[in-house]
Amino acid sequence: MTVQGAATHPLRSLYQKSVANYWNEEKNPVNLRLGEVDGIYHHHYGVGEADWSVLEGPEETRQERLTAELHRLECAQADLLMTHLGDLTPEDRVMDSGSGRGGSSFVAHSRFGCRVDGVSISETQVEFANGQARERGVEDKVRFHLRNMLDTGFESGAFQAIWNNESTMYVDLSLLFPEYARLLAHGGRYVTITGCYNDAYGLPSRAVSEINAHYICSIHPRSRYFKEMAANRLVPVSVVDLTEATIPYWELRARSPLATGIEKAFLEAYKDGSFQYLLIAADKV
Repeated sequence: MTVQGAATHPLRSLYQKSVANYWNEEKNPVNLRLGEVDGIYHHHYGVGEADWSVLEGPEETRQERLTAELHRLECAQADLLMTHLGDLTPEDRVMDSGSGRGGSSFVAHSRFGCRVDGVSISETQVEFANGQARERGVEDKVRFHLRNMLDTGFESGAFQAIWNNESTMYVDLSLLFPEYARLLAHGGRYVTITGCYNDAYGLPSRAVSEINAHYICSIHPRSRYFKEMAANRLVPVSVVDLTEATIPYWELRARSPLATGIEKAFLEAYKDGSFQYLLIAADKV
């Protein structure tokens, strides 16, 4: 199979190669089982009040109920991101940066009818997502590319909206936002949902460092997002602290057979104030 956008290899460093290898080999049940609920494969966390009644009832169906509820919460997170993308139309083109197995891209196309380009440095993810697009019969409108979000190769001003859903911690923001400023049309919208460490806490806490090690990433301080956006003509229009809203997801996941062992670090970091879960929406001016 030919991977779209793979004419030149997108990896720019040994670190990026290690990240690509991680996601090429990743078959984590907490991603795959949740995606099997309805065929939408997300690679992010959830928000909203959990339905704790899923822990009750017959033991033989408990995992099925837990999985469906975790997926409902992660779908709620994706829906929240979509509400901040602005008034998109079917004529608009948008980019899912760090698109994973394609979940958010399909949500965007279903909601707005727009053309979506997903970008990932994982060949496995790109192949999977393009296969999903064909199965859904939307391959003419939703396409996934093996490209680097720091240097996508797309034409300037091509996109009305771009988003990162929990993928900015894999790149240098001082390199990322100039690329988005180039790609966005004037008045275009950028949205990210991300975990960031709290500047007021000081340096990254032990729990944040555990998260970095687990996912081979480098979580940025909250301030760096606003600094780099301001330097690249991205003006915030909405900032939403989702920290409290994501805790139920993590508490429920910790009690699920799909738990990976990192749940304790997330809950500790959120509750001690060293880590925050933010949605930031900004316009290109």
